Amino acid sequence: MRVALVHDWLTGMRGGERCLEAFLSLYPDADIFTLLHVPGSTSDVIDDRVHATSFLNSLPKVHKYYRALLPLYPSAIKSFSFEGYDLVVSLSHAAAKNISVPPGVPHISYCFTPMRYIWDQAYTYFGSLTPSLWPILTHLRRWDVKGSEGVTHFVAISRFIEARIRCFYRRRSTVIAPPVDTSWITPSNGEPGEAFLYAGALVPYKRPDLVVQAFNQLGEKLYVVGTGPELGKLRAMAAPNITFTGYVSDNELSEYYGRCRALVFPAKEDFGMIPVECMAAGRPVIGLNRGGVAETVKGVQVGSPSPRFEGATGVFLRDREDPSVSSLMEAVTFFMEHEERFSLQACREQAALFSPSTFERQWRVLVEELMEKSQ
Repeated sequence: MRVALVHDWLTGMRGGERCLEAFLSLYPDADIFTLLHVPGSTSDVIDDRVHATSFLNSLPKVHKYYRALLPLYPSAIKSFSFEGYDLVVSLSHAAAKNISVPPGVPHISYCFTPMRYIWDQAYTYFGSLTPSLWPILTHLRRWDVKGSEGVTHFVAISRFIEARIRCFYRRRSTVIAPPVDTSWITPSNGEPGEAFLYAGALVPYKRPDLVVQAFNQLGEKLYVVGTGPELGKLRAMAAPNITFTGYVSDNELSEYYGRCRALVFPAKEDFGMIPVECMAAGRPVIGLNRGGVAETVKGVQVGSPSPRFEGATGVFLRDREDPSVSSLMEAVTFFMEHEERFSLQACREQAALFSPSTFERQWRVLVEELMEKSQ
C-alpha cells in the first residue's frame, strides 16, 4: 500500500512524535504531511519522510507563534492532496484529522484528543480573552465537527479519549493504546528508592505546583525532572528537600525512574507515557483515578474500606476530579505506610501490556478488517 501519515506539526519530540515513529516502523515508505516542520526538532527518521508542509511553514519564525494561528488551520490543512494513496492515517490532537481525502480512500484517525483549545479547555488556554474569541471558537467547533465526518474510522488512545470523541463528534471509535518503548529503561535492582519523583513538562495542567506544595509540607526528598514555563515559580516556592534537575537525557531519566520510591503524577492525562515508563523500571505511581492513568496503573484507592494490594502498581488519590494538596499528601503518606507491598515484578508486567509489539498487532488487525470492508 501507498500510505500517507498526517501529523499536526513537527516542532519537538513528545508522545505524539514517538507514536509517529511507531507508524513509520509499520509503514517505512510512508509520506508525512504536516502543517509545519522544524528540521532537527524530532528525529532523523521523521525528518527523512516529511513529504509536504502547509503554507504556514513559510511564515518567518512560525514555530514560535504557530498556536496563535489557530483560525488559519482550516485552510492550511485543506491544502494537501492525497491522490494516489491507498490509506491515509492522521495522528491528530488539533487539525490533522480535518483533511480531505479522495472518495474510496480509507482515512483512519489515530486521535490523541479532540482539540482542547476550542472545546472543554478554551478558558484554560485563552483566559479572559475567551468571550471575545467566542465567534471564532464557534466557527472552529462547526469546522471540527464537519471534519470529523470525513474520517472513515476513529481510533482512540484510551477509553477516556473514546468518551471525548463520542461526546464532541458523536462517533464511535476503537481503543488502541499508544506504543510505549521501554527498551531504554534499566529496571530497578530492587533496592529501596532514594526519593520521590515528578517527571514531565512543568506546565499548569500537569499540576507540578501541587506536587511541590505537598512535598514542602511532607519534607520527603523529591526530584523534579523536566523543564517548562513554571520552572522559575516552582523553584522560588520549593523547600530544600526538593531538587530540580532541568532537562535530562533518556539515560539519565532511566536512572531517576530506577532510583525513585514512586512517581508522583497528579495530572489528568489523555494517556500518559511517563507512568508506563516508570512502571517499566519497577517503580509504582501515585496519581489520579481519572484519564489515562486510571487505565494504565493498577492503583489502590485511598479511602477504600478494603484496599487490595495484590498486583497493585500504584496509589490513587481520594479526589478524582480536582486534586488538592491535602489529598496528594494523604496518598503519599498512604503509599509510605504500605511501600513494601508494591513489587517490582507487578510494575514491570503492567508496563509490558503497552509494548510496541502489542500496538503493532492490534493496529494490523484493525487495518486488515477496514481494508476488506472498503473493497
